Amino acid sequence: MVTLKTIEPSDYQAVDSLIRRAFTNTEEGYGNEAELVANLRKDPTYQSYFEIVALKNDTVVGHGLLSEVSVCKDDETMSTGLCLAPLAVLPQEQNQGIGAKILTELETRAKQEDYPFISILGHPAYYSKFGYQLARHYYIQAPFPVPEEAYFIKELYPNSLKNVQGTICYLEAFNE
Repeated sequence: MVTLKTIEPSDYQAVDSLIRRAFTNTEEGYGNEAELVANLRKDPTYQSYFEIVALKNDTVVGHGLLSEVSVCKDDETMSTGLCLAPLAVLPQEQNQGIGAKILTELETRAKQEDYPFISILGHPAYYSKFGYQLARHYYIQAPFPVPEEAYFIKELYPNSLKNVQGTICYLEAFNE
């Protein structure tokens, strides 16, 4: 049985290892996701409430983290939401619904805190199953080159992105 909980500092080392193992043999390869997580934890807007781990037999088998982002246009913040980066499950535990459980719980927590959206750069076939739409449909784009078919956003409330368009502005940790 898989259980979810808010991360604790005692989980950090296991999460670092999990992230490295989860991304190393992927099509895109490891892209410093563990370092990104460590840097996001240092940001003043970091909330441990938005970082969760999945446990199976008291072992960390999955992890997800949401951090704040804004949609900006002409140097003005149009809306502040969250982005998922990263979502990771140990390779031997994948395809068992663990990532879906983590994503669903993170969405629930984001709604409870009244965030209007979650953005994701990720696998098209996976995230579209959870109601994520291509960001371009909302006239929202990444601040760097990404494949359009892999850049998603999800409104957490009906019309929460109405009259919101522009470029996603990430925390400084994404630039380190």
